[in-house]
Amino acid sequence: MKKRISATIDEATMKIIKLLMNKGRYRNKSHIIEEAIKLLKKEDDKN
Repeated sequence: MKKRISATIDEATMKIIKLLMNKGRYRNKSHIIEEAIKLLKKEDDKN
């Protein structure tokens, strides 16, 4: 089940998200955030 959250980001981060979305690999902002968190978890598990 998906849960809705709210986050505040700076303009530079929003530009990165828009660039990633324009490349077409991600469906939307939520998809980008989910994938980023998975990468953070994977990196954290290594340490």
